[in-house]
Amino acid sequence: MFPADTLLAYLAATLLVVIAPGPDNLLAISRGLSQGPLAGALSSLGAGLGIMAHTLAATLGLALVLQTSPLAFLAVKVLGAAYLLWLGYKAIVARDLVTFVPAQQQPLRRVFVTGLLSNLLNPKPGLFVVAFIPQFTHPERGAVSVQMLGYGAIFAVLTVLIFALLAGFASRLSAWLVRRPRVIDGVNVGAGLAFMAAGLSVLALGRRPGA
Repeated sequence: MFPADTLLAYLAATLLVVIAPGPDNLLAISRGLSQGPLAGALSSLGAGLGIMAHTLAATLGLALVLQTSPLAFLAVKVLGAAYLLWLGYKAIVARDLVTFVPAQQQPLRRVFVTGLLSNLLNPKPGLFVVAFIPQFTHPERGAVSVQMLGYGAIFAVLTVLIFALLAGFASRLSAWLVRRPRVIDGVNVGAGLAFMAAGLSVLALGRRPGA
């Protein structure tokens, strides 16, 4: 179903997308810094499941609704932007996105849910899936819906693995950071500003993929 040359091109393009800085990998890295590899892996898993949800929506045609219905797209866009802005505000004010105070750390279930919602409520991944994955499908290779789900699964697995790897590396910095509270404050403020910038970029989205 997936010719080798097409699959290699897809893997290369997807890898570039996954490693590009964004709210999801930033969130996973932050969890790895403050709560260790397991928390980073759970945040990564949430992002990966979000990718699969976007792929399933695109396969079922739900993404078409967001492209053609201004009201539906506006609702999703405002909700996603508000969530990212809230994450940014909380990181700046509470300084608890990266924290080594046990009482301020998030339960692992909440770490996972936050990772999932950060991806799921952001319309950018959904629009990207609609614009990106179909370029690699072809009716002669079988059902297009099955191909899309397969490519989406590859995208999701790469997301989980790479984000978890980044979070694992970040966790090694915790011993250095715990002795430098000002650096921790700076990381929280920087991460918060990045989340807020991502939220504002979501508000600026058009309905067309890549807009």
